[in-house]
Amino acid sequence: MTEEQDHGRRSVAQGSRIDPYIDRYAARAAGMVASEIRALFAVASRPEVVSLAGGMPYVTALPLDTVGELVADLVARRGTVALQYGSGQGDPHLREQICEVMRLEGIDAGPDDVVVTVGSQQALDLITRIFIDPGDVVLAEGPSYVGAIGTFAAYQASVVHVAMDAQGLVPEALDESIQALHRAGRRVKFLYTVPSFQNPAGVTLSAERRRRVMEICRRAGVLVVEDNPYGLLGFDGDPMRALRADDPDGVVYLGSFSKTLAPGFRVGWALAPHAIRDKLVLAMESAVLSHSSFSQLAVGQYLATQPWREQIKTFRELYRERRDALLGSLEALMPPGCTWTRPAGGFFVWLTLPEGLDSKALLPRAVAERVAFVPGTGFYADGSGAGNMRLSYCYPEPDRIREGVRRLAGVVQQELLLHDTFGTGAMRALGGVDTPGPDLA
Repeated sequence: MTEEQDHGRRSVAQGSRIDPYIDRYAARAAGMVASEIRALFAVASRPEVVSLAGGMPYVTALPLDTVGELVADLVARRGTVALQYGSGQGDPHLREQICEVMRLEGIDAGPDDVVVTVGSQQALDLITRIFIDPGDVVLAEGPSYVGAIGTFAAYQASVVHVAMDAQGLVPEALDESIQALHRAGRRVKFLYTVPSFQNPAGVTLSAERRRRVMEICRRAGVLVVEDNPYGLLGFDGDPMRALRADDPDGVVYLGSFSKTLAPGFRVGWALAPHAIRDKLVLAMESAVLSHSSFSQLAVGQYLATQPWREQIKTFRELYRERRDALLGSLEALMPPGCTWTRPAGGFFVWLTLPEGLDSKALLPRAVAERVAFVPGTGFYADGSGAGNMRLSYCYPEPDRIREGVRRLAGVVQQELLLHDTFGTGAMRALGGVDTPGPDLA
């Protein structure tokens, strides 16, 4: 046995969880770690647990019989096309239909600049792959979408968070961040933003701030990546005008049918300036060769034959009712010192705990009481957010939401009493802080 073989054998023998390939991975693989949400799946899926964690659309509201008939008809009439390889840019007719959808947010675009992707998550991955070298800076709201943070980490980007408030991203904070990074000689490749009903905070960038954010980015030469999966799911009035509507050359727009139809189809898209579009198609082809023709044609047939605008209205009304159930229960049951956002659309509320409480430490107690949430630390690249949690209202029925908040309020109240009585240090000694619960270790 060679010395190298012996070292490998001894490394594996040190413990069953040791990865024998640890010295062979690329450096960027170090950024590939499980998110806070993924770690919750096993717990949150238990029927006795009220999950206020995952942002799963309520697909039961779809006319599933009709969707089934539509899919069967697709296979019967166009099966040889639907089950074959397709274009790397996406089905031409679906790209035309996507342009029709985007017009609801003021976007005037042609199908040649649309690239269909496997959900908008893949579009984000491809954009990051195209633009980011290790150490490059991505600006992102603080807090920001956990899937974006994971993508940026995988490509070894340096994420700099920009402050938000109830009106979304703060333009002055964005300007200060860009100037400070430029003075330090850092390369800012793009701003990543979810301007409408943001995930996880639920806030929406106001119209005036949208104008100012775009002015700042144009002046600084910073590309904007606008991720807008929730834009059509506002509860009052017409959709906000997209950032891309007023700056075709400075914005890459990411969209998805996961929230307005169903995530199982895995159909999203990127609308990009011509040069970026060409790079996206090449990156798409190298990643998956071609998309699922079946999924694209099924979505296209749904848009062509079904009242999809009315279905979006149904989703909006359903999510509004659940939003109201969550906000009403928080108001009635949460102890003093807790604050939260009041979303005008989308799926999420961002809750801030009383000073001294830690949401990640609170999670095992909450799971023991059969309620789940996502700790705020999962939405920051730098580990901030310990005093926050994301609550999702999109999936549970309103009565289940109320029961979940009742359980959560009891856990927070108990933790407050422990904190007031013993202090944080003593709570750790008692096992009340940083104690992993079942299936969360």
